[in-house]
Amino acid sequence: MDGSPSINPFLAGNFAPLRSEDDYALEVAGEFPSGLRGAYYRNGPNPQFEPRGQYHWFTGDGMIHAFFVDGGEVAYRNRYVRTPKWRLEHATGKALFGGFDPRASHPSVIGKDNGVANTNVVWHAGRMMALEEAHKPFELDPASLESRGYVEPYKGRVTAHPKIDPETGEMIWFAYSAGAKWFSKTMCYGVTDAKGRVTRRDTFEAPYSSMVHDFLVTRRHALFPVLPLTGSLARAMRGGPAYAWEPEKGAHVGVMARDAGVKNMRWFTTEACYVFHPMNAWEEGDAILADVMEYPVAPLFPKADGSTPERASARLVRWNFDLAAASNTIKREPLDDMAGEFPRFDERRSGLSYRHGWFVGRSRGGDAGAFDCIARVDLETGERTTYVFPEGDTPGEPVFAPRSAGAPEGDGWIVTVVYRGAEDRSDFVVFDAGGIEAGPIGIAKVPRRIPFGFHGNWRPA
Repeated sequence: MDGSPSINPFLAGNFAPLRSEDDYALEVAGEFPSGLRGAYYRNGPNPQFEPRGQYHWFTGDGMIHAFFVDGGEVAYRNRYVRTPKWRLEHATGKALFGGFDPRASHPSVIGKDNGVANTNVVWHAGRMMALEEAHKPFELDPASLESRGYVEPYKGRVTAHPKIDPETGEMIWFAYSAGAKWFSKTMCYGVTDAKGRVTRRDTFEAPYSSMVHDFLVTRRHALFPVLPLTGSLARAMRGGPAYAWEPEKGAHVGVMARDAGVKNMRWFTTEACYVFHPMNAWEEGDAILADVMEYPVAPLFPKADGSTPERASARLVRWNFDLAAASNTIKREPLDDMAGEFPRFDERRSGLSYRHGWFVGRSRGGDAGAFDCIARVDLETGERTTYVFPEGDTPGEPVFAPRSAGAPEGDGWIVTVVYRGAEDRSDFVVFDAGGIEAGPIGIAKVPRRIPFGFHGNWRPA
């Protein structure tokens, strides 16, 4: 029941696994500014062995790629996240778990920990943690990338996309399918204080079981998007898709005051759509405004009958929740017409009003093909500027690094990894955040490729 790189796109090209762990001092072209000191960590799926069943990109073993920047020099290191699943398969010498297809797992691992810690990597309360959507945070050494194990205070599933409150230092998080069994409607909301103590974990029921990849947090509220990419164990056991697009279920967003209980949740609705990643959300009077990358149809997954929906891309849209109105309908306003993903901003403004954002986009139009540019949007003027990479090159998520802790919003740099298609290798690049259109000011050349991945963050020295 092994997948085949010749037929599975998530095992081919720059999605294909990289199974070496390396340390390199990188050749630098241009200049990495002297003020840019610290480390960029990026996580992504990288199956240790040929997968069992029909492999999906979201289920590969986590691998951390780290770039250490100091004095204009750049060093690179990558390591697997050695989860219990990784260690068990490593000792056996082959894949044992079936990913999204429970029927493909080896009988010896039924009911065992299948965590992959492959989606994000964050720093909070003195810990660097690799995250995914179905398990506790997994701690790593920030220098060696050595695996330290699960962070026990969480005692359950935690989102891959927590939010750090810039005013309190709290980490706000949630989990979906948080019941006794996966694919339940149960969700939870949690808070970890600035010292790493879990101070709150409340559970509530969503309208249906959904893949809730990310959520939104403002100064006073938390918002939980339950969108019609539905999960069903019964469907998976019948041979259907574990997750499927079911637009007839509609789109729901639960809005909860952070100083109140989950019983006070108010559910807003809109037409079927999907969001993997919001940019930011904040309050203005009685309204909550949220900027999100909205898809008309969820990508990467089939319909419930196994057929493939028409392909569509995400675009930046503003959601408006009027807390004073009698209506629970979400008002939606398009902000930009470029297809894009992986929106980021200056996260010192997380949950607060803000002006500047960045995302990867498709400058050549359409809903197909790889991302080819990084875009900067000025949300005050509506202006968008872009840097378009040479054809065949694909940028990753643009991450903002402030020039200093007290620098004005947006004053700093954008860092990301770029796959160079013609050379089949990757670069780590830095831009002036306010001058994206001028191109990279520094390029650190990796002597091999870094597979496409998900999310990362900058940690200043």
